Amino acid sequence: MTISREDIEKVAVLARIRVDDEQVSALEKDLGNILDLVDQLAAADTDSVEPMAHPLNAVQRLRADEVTETNQREAFQAIAPATENGLYLVPRVIE
Repeated sequence: MTISREDIEKVAVLARIRVDDEQVSALEKDLGNILDLVDQLAAADTDSVEPMAHPLNAVQRLRADEVTETNQREAFQAIAPATENGLYLVPRVIE
């Protein structure tokens, strides 16, 4: 896949960056190489490859999910400015 000089100039305008003429020709070559690599990757047969969450099959050690705090809901709601049916009432922000 190739990228044209006009495409590079259009993207530069959209990105609000200044690109000189010599940079445009260098970018045209570099971006063309990148797009060729993407085409090669897209052509690879991945039907038999199982998706992985991590390339090294690493497993993160996690602590046990245990309750460590006591339930203080009633105490917190007692000092809240406004509550109703166990919920905190807050002023309306958006009308």
